[in-house]
Amino acid sequence: MEYGIFGIIVLIADVYALYNIITSGASTLAKIVWCLVVLILPILGFIAWLVAGPRGGSARI
Repeated sequence: MEYGIFGIIVLIADVYALYNIITSGASTLAKIVWCLVVLILPILGFIAWLVAGPRGGSARI
């Protein structure tokens, strides 16, 4: 049962990462590469995206 919960958490994290990658302002090539990384390496790809992925525009005050 605990593996099933872990799988659901990984799935939710990957869907979240893919959504943020697709809606980011990065170039099309960067989006494709990041999506492939997250899809091919679900856990490591998500962690790599968190650390080095494309960032959305942040509001400056």
